[in-house]
Amino acid sequence: MARALMIQGAGSDVGKSLIVAGLARAFVRRGLCVLPFKPQNMSNNAAVTVDGGEIGRAQALQALAAGVEPHTDMNPVLLKPETDVGAQVIVHGKRIATARAREYAAMKPALMDAVLESFERLKARADLVLVEGAGSPAEVNLRKADIANMGFARKADVPVVLVGDIDRGGVIAQLVGIKTVIDPDDAAMIQGFVINKFRGDPTLFDDGYKLIEEKTAWRGFGVLPWFARAGELPAEDALGLSDARKPGQCKIACLALSRIANFDDLDPLKLEPGVDLVMVRPGEAIPGDVRLVIIPGSKSTRGDLAFLRAQGWDIDLLAHCRRGGHVLGLCGGYQMLGRSVSDPDGIEGPAGDTPGLGLLDVETVMSPQKTLTRVAAVHAATDQPIEAYEIHIGRTDGPDRARPFARLNGEPEGAISRDGRVQGSYLHGLFTSDDFRKAFLAKLDIPAGDEPYHARVDSALDALADHIEQHLDIDGLLALAR
Repeated sequence: MARALMIQGAGSDVGKSLIVAGLARAFVRRGLCVLPFKPQNMSNNAAVTVDGGEIGRAQALQALAAGVEPHTDMNPVLLKPETDVGAQVIVHGKRIATARAREYAAMKPALMDAVLESFERLKARADLVLVEGAGSPAEVNLRKADIANMGFARKADVPVVLVGDIDRGGVIAQLVGIKTVIDPDDAAMIQGFVINKFRGDPTLFDDGYKLIEEKTAWRGFGVLPWFARAGELPAEDALGLSDARKPGQCKIACLALSRIANFDDLDPLKLEPGVDLVMVRPGEAIPGDVRLVIIPGSKSTRGDLAFLRAQGWDIDLLAHCRRGGHVLGLCGGYQMLGRSVSDPDGIEGPAGDTPGLGLLDVETVMSPQKTLTRVAAVHAATDQPIEAYEIHIGRTDGPDRARPFARLNGEPEGAISRDGRVQGSYLHGLFTSDDFRKAFLAKLDIPAGDEPYHARVDSALDALADHIEQHLDIDGLLALAR
């Protein structure tokens, strides 16, 4: 059976996902079989697994870092928010319910069994299981029935290392405060800490580092400087896409929907040297000089249609089309482009019909069955292969399907408007296919770079492992695992 080590955070977005990925790559290079694990994740950015389920995108990246296929056991409980108070509950890769926050809290004790089953299966396959927490153990109001942080660590007897984000400020108070507010038996599971995202001269933090050690009696495992290539790796938060602005290049705009999903579709475009990727935020207008507007996936298509209209983006899109601009809708964005979206059974919210944007002559009807599969398609316009995945509910049909975006097992996939400027597809991850991406951009008169996308991601993972090896005591971290 494998040893295990858990990386928890002093807060959300402190960098624990990337640290787990970097540690996985570093330990694999030492000859260990490493598997990532996150008991519970909350994200609308999902990946399709080899066993036909879905998990958080961060665990798929960690699996890539470890050189293994992503599997549903790596993230047994996934929450996909549909509204401000409710989310889909995915267990072992499959949707089992839609629950409000209080309802989900009541479900958690039963979900611990599913979490532990997955953990034990991973331990049977690996030398080392690297576990990622969620949020922070300081959220003591959520400690009862917790399955994501200390609840899991205590139940599975996994030692914990805390990550603090110094770039946000207040990292001393965060770490010392956690020791103060959590249960003493929980605190006993924490064996040390890491300071992440340091900028400048790390010796300036020597006194702060020693103070944390003195106040907590936890061992410090190092100060990790800011990793400059983090933007080359898929992010779980769409806000990370805004770091990629390249003024002066050809603009592609993406609408930052309120329930944006699977926005990692944009990652390869973000890295293209000829593309300036613009995330259009709520309250902002779609720029008038963009060549392409992407309407991304959404966890609530009808809800985000209303959100889109509330921003005035429907009017901006019509003006963009009148100027000869192009539009691409992906998954939920494809559904929005049609004449209507119907949800007779209330799968994504209250039952009813919502008028679409009317830019494609198709209609969508939501259905309980979710399509969840990896696919190999061929782009209809260029005959370039596309490796992608589908993860959606609903069926879309109509006259514009006679002009498909792609061919999938010989059948038409997606739709294109009569003038060819508006396109829709259910294919996620399509831009990771280098030849297709180059051909697609060429039709927009946008030059593409030569570096293969997957090679660039793999290079960034190697650089991340080198960075962690240089600055953290990873031998000491490995020695903690049990």
